[in-house]
Amino acid sequence: MRRTRNAKIVATLGPASSSKDTVRQLFLAGVDVFRLNFSHGSADDHRARFATLRELEQETGRPIGILADLQGPKLRVGTFANGPVMLIEGQPFRLDLDATPGNAERAGMPHPEIFAALVPGAELLLDDGRLRLVVETCGPEFAQTRVLVGGKLSERKGVNVPGVVLPLTALTAKDRRDLALALELGADWIALSFVQRPEDVLEARELIGNRAAIVSKLEKPSAIERLDEIVALSDAVMVARGDLGVELPAERVPAIQKRIVRTCRRLGKPVIVATQMLESMVDSPVPTRAEASDVATAIYDGADAVMLSAESASGKHPIEAVEMMNRIIEEVESDPLYRQLIDASHTSARPGGDVAEAVCCAMRRAVGLLQAAAIVCYTSSGHTSLRAARERPEAPVLSLTPNIDTARRLALVWGIHSVHIHDVDDVRQMTTIACEIARREGFAEVGQTIVAIAGMPFGTPGTTNLMRIATV
Repeated sequence: MRRTRNAKIVATLGPASSSKDTVRQLFLAGVDVFRLNFSHGSADDHRARFATLRELEQETGRPIGILADLQGPKLRVGTFANGPVMLIEGQPFRLDLDATPGNAERAGMPHPEIFAALVPGAELLLDDGRLRLVVETCGPEFAQTRVLVGGKLSERKGVNVPGVVLPLTALTAKDRRDLALALELGADWIALSFVQRPEDVLEARELIGNRAAIVSKLEKPSAIERLDEIVALSDAVMVARGDLGVELPAERVPAIQKRIVRTCRRLGKPVIVATQMLESMVDSPVPTRAEASDVATAIYDGADAVMLSAESASGKHPIEAVEMMNRIIEEVESDPLYRQLIDASHTSARPGGDVAEAVCCAMRRAVGLLQAAAIVCYTSSGHTSLRAARERPEAPVLSLTPNIDTARRLALVWGIHSVHIHDVDDVRQMTTIACEIARREGFAEVGQTIVAIAGMPFGTPGTTNLMRIATV
């Protein structure tokens, strides 16, 4: 079950990929973490998918990560009395709290938080930015706007307010119900949608505690303004380019994506690049060349994972999409330029770092000098393996842990191959088990060198302080 690549694949389950056989094929094709989108599907749907994934995990003996993606405060216009309306450039258009079905002159928008934050001159983007309005006058219950870019507007279309920090929590009442279900079922990662500020992550942390790890989805310009703070508080980050590309000019998104990836690399936090990566494969069995280049760019930049959304959830070719993404990653990682770029983007250790940083820095140098076949990390919390992955070493990282929750979470992290084992008592036993598992899992052959790192005393989180070099 060993992957022949370092970057990971996240795939969304949905109507096209809910059967046990399809889920199994997706896993065998290369999926490392499965995403359950709580914007869609019932509680029973999610329960069934959780059960399928845990059965597959037992069958394959390979820890599988599950990411529960919460909907977040999605803002929408209300309904229309006679179907879609046509907005003409320059015409006035009123938005208000009135729930009465709208027409070509007004529409309801049941979000008082938006009206509280609006000021004259603010822009509103409707239907993924296809229509643009500018606020001329506003109050706590209305906004009188003028149409800048017109078009057809259907009911329940999304509303974006670029450049405005809305007084909204990242967790709606629906999100709290979905979060409770996800934690009950045992989700490994919880994705927070529309994070605007560090306080959103802290609010979620109070509810989640240590029961799951948090992925902050960066899709609001206000989040980019406080990027370092949000990344530092998160366990991982997702570059959610959909809404980010609505609220910001499209030409700015590539640079922001690279900035987010660099920040995560520097702070040692896993980063997922998502949205429309192989979008044409929703209908086509092959991607466009531009999409293949998009996936490749994320890998060259050093992203931990790339994600499929509609391609695997509702597309016609979910297996082929995963296989294609797998091949693109393998091709990039076999390119000599890839290793040069990864090494060039490495954040060097600075004086004043901690012991774990020193051990992992030494590990990376030792692996390069000795041409070691594998790195073996013993970890209970995942801290040691995360530090090792941050170094982006040349050898694969075999992560051994007695904690199945840790093993599942690390399925998202670059270069990590997780194995659930029993506790280790001493260094001699650690070395013996490291050599046995490295050989069993296909990472090393007899006579090859491995580098093992761990924390002493064993089982104590955050104590990475030991490196041992051994011959299989």
